[in-house]
Amino acid sequence: MELQGQVAVVTGASRGIGRATALELARAGARVVVNYARQAEAAAEVVAAIQDGGGQAVAVAADVGDYEAARNLIQAALDHFGRLDILVNNAGIARDNLAARLKPEDWAAVLQTNLTGVFNCCQAALKPMLRQRQGRIINLTSVVGLRGNAGQVNYAAAKAGVIGFTKALAKEVASRGILVNAVAPGFITTEMTAALNEAAREEFYRHIPLGRPGEPEEVAEVILFLASPAARYITGQVLTVDGGLTLAL
Repeated sequence: MELQGQVAVVTGASRGIGRATALELARAGARVVVNYARQAEAAAEVVAAIQDGGGQAVAVAADVGDYEAARNLIQAALDHFGRLDILVNNAGIARDNLAARLKPEDWAAVLQTNLTGVFNCCQAALKPMLRQRQGRIINLTSVVGLRGNAGQVNYAAAKAGVIGFTKALAKEVASRGILVNAVAPGFITTEMTAALNEAAREEFYRHIPLGRPGEPEEVAEVILFLASPAARYITGQVLTVDGGLTLAL
């Protein structure tokens, strides 16, 4: 699963799954654009880790929910490295509440980042990928987008939308050598899930057949597979990385 000579953009790469993915792609030989929205210091640490390992990386600030910012992010990749081969749409936020209590601004913010952000980055990335007649797009969805979860109607709607978007885009660009897939993590140890109280975490663990949460690196390895030549005949698919959680729900 070598990626020598390729260039990857990973959104939301300063922490969690995005961070693990940036490091994993770099270890495989890709030059990586580490995107972040606010955590500049954490993004710089990811870049430093890649460089310490002999790789090439640059940190680029951009709120992917903003159309122009997303276009500038992709242009930064082209300016720094001259091409774009892999786009990993990982950036996401959560603002949970029951539907009856959900603030309109929290609905809008989650949809803007988690769904519109995917569109913004994909549209910008398609221009160089179509010109090259090759590319890989991997969108992060969630088991919540497959099965729903109480208190997360905004998050579930956005992540379900990513699945539909992935399948439609895969059909549009397959003839031009661009493969589009999605990865649906389950309960992964990240800052987002760390915000849950102990009782909520234990309830999730009870429903996971493997009996434990996943690690960001376990998701990153699947993303690397989809970005690699080993996945050259896979497009429009959703790979679930959840320890069997969706089997038990």
